[in-house]
Amino acid sequence: MIDQVAELNPTQFWGIPLALVGAAFLAFGAQYQSRGLNKVERIVGESAGSGLSWGHIRSLLRRPSWVIGTVLLGLAVVFQIGSLSLSPLIIVQPIGVVGLIITSILNSRVSGVHLGKRVRASLSLAVLGIVAFVTIAAFTARDSIVTDAKLITILITFGVVLLLALILFVGFRHRSFALVYIVGAGVLYGFVATFAKAVIGRLQQGEFEWLTWTCVVALLAGALLGMVFVQNAYSSGPPDLVVAGLTVIDPIVAVLIGIIVLNEAAGAPAWAVVVYVLSGMVAIIGVIGLAKFHPQAGGAAPLTEDAAPVDPATPATP
Repeated sequence: MIDQVAELNPTQFWGIPLALVGAAFLAFGAQYQSRGLNKVERIVGESAGSGLSWGHIRSLLRRPSWVIGTVLLGLAVVFQIGSLSLSPLIIVQPIGVVGLIITSILNSRVSGVHLGKRVRASLSLAVLGIVAFVTIAAFTARDSIVTDAKLITILITFGVVLLLALILFVGFRHRSFALVYIVGAGVLYGFVATFAKAVIGRLQQGEFEWLTWTCVVALLAGALLGMVFVQNAYSSGPPDLVVAGLTVIDPIVAVLIGIIVLNEAAGAPAWAVVVYVLSGMVAIIGVIGLAKFHPQAGGAAPLTEDAAPVDPATPATP
């Protein structure tokens, strides 16, 4: 099949507001899930930083706050898929960084933790880097035909990444090392978004055969392992640090695939490519700064009952 590039039309810009709504759901979902996990840790009397036990999982499923958070994250996925069906991957995926701003404000208010100058500066770098990237991508990126060769390349790369992620999980599952879990989840979800975009593209092209089904299976595998990484990250780091990884590392991975494999930046001028690289580096520096300077990054900071947020859906203790 001849690789083709489609011009971005006005309809495709509707993917941007959908991605913004999805980012908001991601922020609130992460806050509720983190809150639920911290409460379960107190009930079970065992940290999940060294791996979720069956006791943790059973208790999580009975925790209204964790269930609400999961539902909100599910809605975030729905809006993300909707945005991917309208716009190129490298435009809508980085917009999730809006969730980082919301989560940082929520977590600071809920936990009563003051974010110092270095944390705020790191947060600003992450946000500014992604905003610059999306701004340029919105006017230089183009959707392209998803060929068999592209899918095979993505699947092979994902196989290697999945193997490395499993090795990391086995090696660090008994250690509370938030950054490892966050990076792992971000990379996995970057591939999940890519597979979602690829499957949507194949459906729009009227092609849904064994290769597309393989992408669906890979998407589910990546999402499942990514979810495990995220839950462990909640126990060893604050929710805004977790969301920082998901909204910066995830889009950077997805964008790299979008540029290198899907050719979504095939028509971009040289200066735009330079901006892609520089803005991505700025965003990564911001995430590393958050991991280093955040007052809660050394371990989970369980919410106290006094600091617990008011939950309209569950006025008691969820």
